[in-house]
Amino acid sequence: MAAARAIADLRTPLPLQIGLRAETLAHGDAFLGELHHGLGEAGRRPNEIILCVNGGFPPAQRPAVGTAMRRLRQAGYLIGLAGLGAVHAPLDLLVDGSPYLVKIDPELARRAGSDPRRAALVSSLVDLAHRLGTHVLAPGLATEEQVLAQRELGVRLVQGPALAPPEWRPGMRVTVPVTAKDEPRKERAENSLGPRVSEFTLPAVTAPHNATAGQVLDVLNAETGTTCVVLLDERQRPWATVDRTRFLLRLSGAYGHALYAHKPAANLADTPRLVPRTVPAVAALRAAGRENDRVYDDLVVIDEVGRCLGIVRVADLIRSLSP
Repeated sequence: MAAARAIADLRTPLPLQIGLRAETLAHGDAFLGELHHGLGEAGRRPNEIILCVNGGFPPAQRPAVGTAMRRLRQAGYLIGLAGLGAVHAPLDLLVDGSPYLVKIDPELARRAGSDPRRAALVSSLVDLAHRLGTHVLAPGLATEEQVLAQRELGVRLVQGPALAPPEWRPGMRVTVPVTAKDEPRKERAENSLGPRVSEFTLPAVTAPHNATAGQVLDVLNAETGTTCVVLLDERQRPWATVDRTRFLLRLSGAYGHALYAHKPAANLADTPRLVPRTVPAVAALRAAGRENDRVYDDLVVIDEVGRCLGIVRVADLIRSLSP
């Protein structure tokens, strides 16, 4: 809760990742209620928080931990599982807990670049996670070589000093190491239709479904790289999407701001284009191409009960499927 309050002072809509020990989750409903209440007081909606579970996962506490993870997911939180590949993080929790994110053990991630056996283990974990529709993150990377090694193994999300110093804050510069020339993409034998959209999902910038056009404009002004804002209902389900370009064109016209600023943003929004997180990228691309006037609009990725998990940009899908 202290971490959530600290990030609130930075006034950024970036998703917040908080670590929780499995033994702590086993304390039951009273603890979960206190956690939910405290995070809410910090001004964060559940879908903006990734609760990353780590620890020893004692066998006797597994039922309580599994129940807590399910209840947090039902409340709308994104669940992560940390320490994969080294500590006792049971692989069946990837199925039972349906995590949004898995974090590879930091030491395993760092040594995978110079140890072929560890590289094979990381590659296997990445393939497993992708089959289950889960994001993979490699934390604690300190050098450019470690980042590039993880990229070659299929890891798309990384953290560590190689990207930014410990004192980094939102808005400060980030360094992303890249190769001089992109390596050819590896063909995935397990799926002839290519990777799933979950591999390309980005955090969505969201607002309540009853937000005014002025409030959405404030969000777009604060996040200049945002291509759309997803309007969510009380259950975190997509209600509508506000395309940045069309929205700003309407407001910049004669009397546009005066006409729309205090009215619901939904009046200037579109029906969301929904794709389940397990859909192959090529199938999602075909669905996007059915609407000529909105062919490049972002797709909204949803979970099994229709809650927003993030967005996918059509341009990213096109690049991923290009030879």
